Amino acid sequence: MRCGIWYDVGEFGTRKMSGPPIVEIIIVGITSDGETFRPSDWAERLCGCMSLFGEDQRISYSPYLKPIIASDVKCVVVDRRLEQMSPEAFKFLMAFCGDNELQVREGRNEIRQSLLVRKDIRVA
Repeated sequence: MRCGIWYDVGEFGTRKMSGPPIVEIIIVGITSDGETFRPSDWAERLCGCMSLFGEDQRISYSPYLKPIIASDVKCVVVDRRLEQMSPEAFKFLMAFCGDNELQVREGRNEIRQSLLVRKDIRVA
């Protein structure tokens, strides 16, 4: 199964990288066909699956999963530590990407990288 257009689902744990280790994965709200993923609140819903109630009785997102907007595109930042801490949750996220043909990119290394999101423009 392909996850997005760059990675195999099982490849995250075994990929050998040169340079600093990757500490984040970005799930981009653009399908492999270049379409914006719907519904528009998908990132918040996905992050809501792992949210917790704090002592103040307020709900907060997990420190391992955060919704963001990058280049006007909804995305979810996944902390790579989640893969070790909760393999089932990580597998669920990668299956979600594969099932919905979402793009998955490397996030930041220990040294910050800029996030560039591709959105193919289609001419009718």
